[in-house]
Amino acid sequence: MDFQHRAGGKTGSGGVASASESNRDRRERLRQLALETIDINKDPYFMKNHLGSYECKLCLTLHNNEGSYLAHTQGKKHQTNLARRAAKEAKEAPAQPAPAKVKVEVKKFVKIGRPGYKVTKQRDSETGQQSLLFQIDYPEIAEGIGPRHRFMSAYEQRIEPPDRRWQYLLLAAEPYETIAFKVPSREIDKAENRFWTHWNRETKQFFLQFHFKMEKAVPQSSGPPPPAGVKRPPPLMSGVGHRPPNESMPPPPPGGMPPLPPGAPGTPHMPPQMAMPPMPMRPPPPEGLMSNN
Repeated sequence: MDFQHRAGGKTGSGGVASASESNRDRRERLRQLALETIDINKDPYFMKNHLGSYECKLCLTLHNNEGSYLAHTQGKKHQTNLARRAAKEAKEAPAQPAPAKVKVEVKKFVKIGRPGYKVTKQRDSETGQQSLLFQIDYPEIAEGIGPRHRFMSAYEQRIEPPDRRWQYLLLAAEPYETIAFKVPSREIDKAENRFWTHWNRETKQFFLQFHFKMEKAVPQSSGPPPPAGVKRPPPLMSGVGHRPPNESMPPPPPGGMPPLPPGAPGTPHMPPQMAMPPMPMRPPPPEGLMSNN
């Protein structure tokens, strides 16, 4: 037999697999994969007849072993029949009603106006923290309703132009109107003894107090002192500054100061001095007076 001129053939090796052999090898690999991943006992369409062979109740096919049946389940015919059966069951199944949504009843109240309030500014004597104490009166509050509060940013409200320097404290209780207080937009201390609320059910009064956190002052750093022997730079302002006492004046230029031209700016103009007449000489005293002395 001539092995040299066969397509894809090589002396000493097997021939090229045909299409039927490739299909048979593919089905075998699919069967091995299905045996590892699929539990055949849970397949509703798998049935073993009295002859010892296996049948597919969906496609009405007969198989000699389990591997053949598993290879059939991966084929196009079985997958197409599965899709048809699923579409038929979905069409015949009655439409199930959607689960009912839980409805929350919104309580409606007739607004009766704004409540009375009192605001007190305080400062802690120990820490120096500033605080605000709110006292709101709700004498006609609805039964079973408690006051609520929240802080609102200046960008959430639509009443005034937003200003980042302020925030709003909202207080609400039915059937009263919601009231808001404009407070500085500073960080609030949420510690246990720095932020508290109290609702007095007997007097129908609501109390709320909060403290602002202390703002840390930023120290102005003048920089580290210069090392010894290093002079500071001169001031930026023009003019002659104060000269240290230990710093001597610079030496004059050699040859003295050059003469300035007449009329130059900065030279004082001295009027010419008139020549003074010579003083007369006093005559010497007589000789007799000098001898008496």
